[in-house]
Amino acid sequence: MNEHAIRNVVIVGGGTAGWMAAAAFSRYLNNGYTKTTLIESEEIGTIGVGEATIPPLLNFNAMLGISENEFVAATKATFKLGIEFVNWDEIGHRYIHPFGFFGQDLQGVHFHQLYLRERSKRVMQDISAWSMSGVAASLGKYARPGPQSRPPLSQLTYAFHFDAGLYAQFLRNFAERGGVSRIEGKVVDTRLNGETGFVESVTLAAGTIIEGDLFIDCSGFGGLLIEQALKTGYEDWTHWLPCDRAVAVPCAYDGQPDPFTRSTAHGCGWQWRIPLQHRMGNGLVYSSAHISDEDAEKLLLDNLEGEQLADPRKLTFTTGRRLEAWNRNVVTLGLSSGFVEPLESTSIHLIQAGIAKLLALFPDKRFGANERNEYNRQIRDLFEDVRDFIILHYWANRRTDTEFWKSCAAMDIPDSLSRRVEMWHSKARVLRDGAELFATPSWVAVMLGQGILPESYDPIADCLDDGKVAAAMEQLRKGYLETAQRMPSHGEFIAQILGQGRRESELPEFVF
Repeated sequence: MNEHAIRNVVIVGGGTAGWMAAAAFSRYLNNGYTKTTLIESEEIGTIGVGEATIPPLLNFNAMLGISENEFVAATKATFKLGIEFVNWDEIGHRYIHPFGFFGQDLQGVHFHQLYLRERSKRVMQDISAWSMSGVAASLGKYARPGPQSRPPLSQLTYAFHFDAGLYAQFLRNFAERGGVSRIEGKVVDTRLNGETGFVESVTLAAGTIIEGDLFIDCSGFGGLLIEQALKTGYEDWTHWLPCDRAVAVPCAYDGQPDPFTRSTAHGCGWQWRIPLQHRMGNGLVYSSAHISDEDAEKLLLDNLEGEQLADPRKLTFTTGRRLEAWNRNVVTLGLSSGFVEPLESTSIHLIQAGIAKLLALFPDKRFGANERNEYNRQIRDLFEDVRDFIILHYWANRRTDTEFWKSCAAMDIPDSLSRRVEMWHSKARVLRDGAELFATPSWVAVMLGQGILPESYDPIADCLDDGKVAAAMEQLRKGYLETAQRMPSHGEFIAQILGQGRRESELPEFVF
């Protein structure tokens, strides 16, 4: 340790963001001199960001050494293989954005180029028939690939649905075992250094003063430190993503849990459906300019599949991002850093990515501008990447039934997205500039799913023999289907975890 080392980290706010950060710090700042303190108030409810996730969460849990089976049991989790989109292109149309890859690239040629070449010659099934996760999802199947699994089972890529409140509690237990201190209390004041403008301490309602070197703002939309104290500023993206309200409610359900999230577009927004072990999570994201709050709540309740289990929770938000995710000695995580609606389940990933980038660029008390600027650049790029991907879903609709959808289709999209669409339109090429979150298969799934058909395919695909490619594709398709048919149902797999009293080491994995 040197004289500049960070000794006190203060996390303001619990919930998913706060306890994810605390859990990570308990693992990676366990150096004998850095103390982590989390402040939260039971008077302030948590939003419970997201109950659906994307595959990188497996890396976060693995990074902490968390047992997947323990996690699934503790958070009432189910497995997720992708997202089904209903009514997004036209009413009645549906497609799936599966996790993982489509087929297999041949001699350096992307599979989707070969698929489009074949499709130009004959009627083809949807491209999801060449996705291990997509086929398993369509059949309601799941099997956890073991370390020795072979293709195509080894291509199965998954994430989770879980109860965000239980996940926060699970991580709280983990963090406190690792030495994180929790203080119950409501922050009522923030003291800044008169010369540097850095946050020196926060004051709780009981009068307690908590000093720190580095503050992590997990206080939610209001940004207690980053905005109310430091006046950082916010970039509003409502002109691209007009939904600004959400209402959520759980309901009972009797059937087997689907291994995918469903997003159903309505006339003024969309409804999520997230199956957990013990309930169904439901919510409606909508534009208040196109439907009243009362009508939105009625629309959601009218579309529940089972008994309503709680009063609806309402949420108001402004889509966008904080101008600086790291300002002076305050770093934001979660809703205090910005908000992009949960259409592609990215909320928890943005927290996870923020934590990973902060650890990679962890400062000392001098708070070098290079580290701060690099962190802000990476977070900005990540937010904009997610923003563009979400905008694509709205802009590429062909609905004419409401003014909401017609206005979405007519909007001017960001230049970064326009450039991607133009490259896709000409020869189905997918641009990747760096470490974007969404890989080529994700863009392919949504472009084709939303009916954006390219004028042609990449001519490099013509270098491969027609007959051999067709035979290989058919072999791949049959392989995915036959493998999925051998899997247990999603419900059966979860029952094996929960209902047979097995020890964790005996929980099932599959190697075929």
